[in-house]
Amino acid sequence: MKLFITSVGLLLVTYSFAGTATKITRQEYVDTWKAIAIEQMAIHNIPASITLAQGILESGSGNSELARKGNNHFGIKCHGWTGSTMKIDDDRKGECFRVYDSAKESYNDHSLFLNKYDRYSFLFDFDKTDYKAWAKGLKKAGYATNPSYPSLLIKIIEDLKLDQFDKIIAPEIIKSPNLVSTSTMMSNTHKVESHKKAKYVTAKKGDTFYKIALEFNLNLNQLYRYNDFGKEKDVLLEGDVVYIQRRRKIQFGSKK
Repeated sequence: MKLFITSVGLLLVTYSFAGTATKITRQEYVDTWKAIAIEQMAIHNIPASITLAQGILESGSGNSELARKGNNHFGIKCHGWTGSTMKIDDDRKGECFRVYDSAKESYNDHSLFLNKYDRYSFLFDFDKTDYKAWAKGLKKAGYATNPSYPSLLIKIIEDLKLDQFDKIIAPEIIKSPNLVSTSTMMSNTHKVESHKKAKYVTAKKGDTFYKIALEFNLNLNQLYRYNDFGKEKDVLLEGDVVYIQRRRKIQFGSKK
């Protein structure tokens, strides 16, 4: 699965509720979502300034039709999505976009994507306070096709002083991994087992990548790297084996 982002032009279109013309200002948007952006930074290691700037740019400060009707603040299209959807004219007429139950869910989905796919992995080598490197890296990784995308993000961040949020020390939600010392024991909800000195759990019904990462004090980037799920893998199924520790390079069935 790939992330398909709407054009900036589409998402700057505003939508009015109940016939009113009231629009959210950029500052109002920041005041509303800064706490969520900081929370996402603590969990997913993405600068809060970048998340807020992308939300502002992609959703027209929350005023776009997609944001207001579908709670979709990052223009994520339907590919691989099994939830509610809506149709909007974008690159083509009547394209399908994801609809979320809340804007917070949209924020989390955006974070999950950046952590999941290899082409964004180099971004996490940048310091969380280096918003310019992140902005340029997003364009390099193919998040958006607009050549001005980095400069647009940087201008929003500097105009609104969003970088101040990157320096906030949020509660320690994700700690360094400190996994079990025995080969088999019970965690909070999952039985931890070991194969070739690498620990794993078996997914239960309703499990998510985020839930397992949080349970074992991992960030999502670590969890994805420990496993060999294909890029189309969006959800965990009951019975999936999920490694919670880096495996040795020489594995059963390896050609090396």
